Amino acid sequence: MSARAQLSKDPRAVAGMFDQVAPRYDLSNDLLSFGQVRLWRRYVTEALRIEEGMEILDLACGTGTSTEHFARVGARVVGADFSDGMLEVARLRHPDLRFVQADACDLPFADNTFDAVTISYGLRNIHDPLRALHEMARVTRPGGHVVIAEFSTPTCAPFRTLYHGYLRHVLPRVAALASSDGPAYAYLMESIIDWPDQRTLAGWLHEAGWRDVEYRNMCNGIVALHRATLPAAH
Repeated sequence: MSARAQLSKDPRAVAGMFDQVAPRYDLSNDLLSFGQVRLWRRYVTEALRIEEGMEILDLACGTGTSTEHFARVGARVVGADFSDGMLEVARLRHPDLRFVQADACDLPFADNTFDAVTISYGLRNIHDPLRALHEMARVTRPGGHVVIAEFSTPTCAPFRTLYHGYLRHVLPRVAALASSDGPAYAYLMESIIDWPDQRTLAGWLHEAGWRDVEYRNMCNGIVALHRATLPAAH
């Protein structure tokens, strides 16, 4: 029987759901985003401002697609995810990279370990996102930064209505056709609609100790890219 997480976002239920969708996760993402996920990944890379040898934590790394991409442009990157199934695929596809099972609310890394932390489309699946933002700050070196790509709130009301119709009626069916898990993607739809808007996430970042918080809307706000810096003293 398919695992199906709820909006309470119990960590075990969420991990179990992603375990099941892992084998065809990347294909489903490409189909459901009409290939835009690749462009969004490029924007995340640009926002990270990667320099040779830069140490990056890629949270909610999934199958390691983003982790491999950051490594290819010069970063020393650790991929971390809560899902065993996702990590199994990541290690198989990218055996030369380091992957760690990790709870974003209790990261298994020392203070001031990374130059930057990034998470794409994973923050809204965490049961306590504010605590996760605090943890990201803890493991980041002073002067380092965080980059978050997350589904958000379209800025135009008519487009927002159209988009929510797509999420409710099209997304689960396309996911099923891609041989993925329809019920799991029903949760995806609910989690996107339930997620707060861009300004709310920016406020959470500030509350967690990040500064110079800014965000950029992509595809009229379907996705928002947040970037913030950790001050020298925190």
